[in-house]
Amino acid sequence: MTMNDPEIDTPLLGLTVSDYSTLLDEQTQRFIERTVTAFPDDAADLDVHQQRLLYDAMCKQFHAGRPAGITTEDSLVSQHSTLQVPIRTYTPGPTIASPSQVQVVYLHGGGFIVGGLESHDDVCAEIAQRTGHVLTSVDYRLSPEHQHPAALEDAMCVIEHLWHTHQQPIVVCGDSAGATLAAAACHAYRNRLDSENPALPAICGMVLIYPGLGGDANTGSYLIHAKAPMLTTDDVVYYADIHSQNVQDKNSPLFSPLKDTDFSQLPPTVAVSAQCDPLCDDGQQYCALIQRDNGRAHCIVEPGLVHGYLRARHSVQRANDSFSRIVSAISVLANKQWPY
Repeated sequence: MTMNDPEIDTPLLGLTVSDYSTLLDEQTQRFIERTVTAFPDDAADLDVHQQRLLYDAMCKQFHAGRPAGITTEDSLVSQHSTLQVPIRTYTPGPTIASPSQVQVVYLHGGGFIVGGLESHDDVCAEIAQRTGHVLTSVDYRLSPEHQHPAALEDAMCVIEHLWHTHQQPIVVCGDSAGATLAAAACHAYRNRLDSENPALPAICGMVLIYPGLGGDANTGSYLIHAKAPMLTTDDVVYYADIHSQNVQDKNSPLFSPLKDTDFSQLPPTVAVSAQCDPLCDDGQQYCALIQRDNGRAHCIVEPGLVHGYLRARHSVQRANDSFSRIVSAISVLANKQWPY
């Protein structure tokens, strides 16, 4: 982590982004230092296999365990005769009273190249325990071996499987790259509303955690926090190129949801962005566009937090508070409420 970058004024708090020692409290700085020790800033220079080994080891260090009463089951969802998508289902214990019959689908972050069922295992277990809803985590295919739209196809395959199996409304949730997939899936289903496919999944909400939605890398938070700890603008560009170098892909709303021109008829949406993150503006812009087209959307910008802070929820009070807001958002959308 560097604290000596050129100063750029940030209109949010009237501070300079170079002064992360002021923007970030001591708890957050310790979290960053612990993370960088396990997954160095130059990890992107390693080959993908080495990156995955380091990332998995880092996530294991932060794993907080599963809450008591949670049961899990690993299984496979068949997409077609030659492909099966691994999933993990988290079921709350009998002492947790589910307020409604709703499924939660979780799509993990990791820049489309790292992560899986283990990297976000404790996060998913805690969401299931605290909301009382069954949650399914999706182990979608990763790049560069499987480029866009493979991950999106896997996510949609699981969403459709759950809908056809249980006939229960679904809240789609994801962080970082997983948030991109969650939004892209909702755009894809919205685009099929007038098609001859009447059996579209009933998605009652989406919760996007520090989402990357394809914003302009030459403006706003991409410049203000270009050298932010945990994720830089160069990292964002790198991950997008790994996921696909096809210009047509990158201009598609199914790759970059902000590229869409129509934001109507999308599910009620809550985006939760970190202030000290080049992706910060994406969540705000996305929610503003949904509101422009008469939809329900609300963005929360978490002051003094960085990309990837879900792993800090047990060591950083700000992250813990944000996690509670995320859990609350999932719960209210599952209950088809809109308190924002």
